[in-house]
Amino acid sequence: MKILAITQARYGSTRLPAKILKEVGGQTLLEIHLRRILQAKTIDKLKIATTDEEGSRFIVEVADKVGVEYFKGSVDDVLSRFYGTAEPEKPDYVIRLTSDCPLIDPAVIDYIAGYAVEHDCDYARTDPASFPDGLDTEVMRFSALEKAYNEANLTSEREHVTPYIWKNGSAEGGDKFKTVYLPNPQGTYNAGEYRITIDEPEDFEVLSSLISALGIDKPWKDYIDYLCSHEDIQRLNSRFGYNEGYAKSLKNDKKIK
Repeated sequence: MKILAITQARYGSTRLPAKILKEVGGQTLLEIHLRRILQAKTIDKLKIATTDEEGSRFIVEVADKVGVEYFKGSVDDVLSRFYGTAEPEKPDYVIRLTSDCPLIDPAVIDYIAGYAVEHDCDYARTDPASFPDGLDTEVMRFSALEKAYNEANLTSEREHVTPYIWKNGSAEGGDKFKTVYLPNPQGTYNAGEYRITIDEPEDFEVLSSLISALGIDKPWKDYIDYLCSHEDIQRLNSRFGYNEGYAKSLKNDKKIK
């Protein structure tokens, strides 16, 4: 059994350029993100799926520093880039992570990956109605990823990697994939209420406060408990919605083949 973790990382960003290269305590958010992923016990290898943009050289510098391999691919066809990162490894399962989640928790990665393997799922993910925004973890069979790569024909499906899988999965009433959205075993923290991701300037203020107060090695719940007891910090980015990028893609969706 080979489990490959892939995190998406690009230099460009419409709302907050070079967001993952911002530093707190002498480390970039990308480096913090990578080092936290590497603590997960279920993964055999971690790779970065980055782009062929000029700015990607800064991402490569962080990858080299941490000792993580990378693949460069399309800016817009992220599914193609993600598949291109995975295909040479021939893994059984692929874990999809995104670098805008610097405080991703290795225990959450192990929970989702362990469940997917044990229950023979094609796809499993953190349920956003139960987990804070910033812990997003998706686990899929490589065969499911390959099927999506070959068959997905909407721009939204190519830009966001997994919609073809979960839209056609059993959790949504589909019959192509066995899918499940896993609840948070430590209680409900809706992604629309708690946000430890990086997409807006206010997100960086929140993350800087959390890391300055607690460091970079705490379990996710310690960071959320801190926000619960410091509502002035939580309110800084509470007005932003969950997965706004996908909603924007849907508004401009079109078939590409």
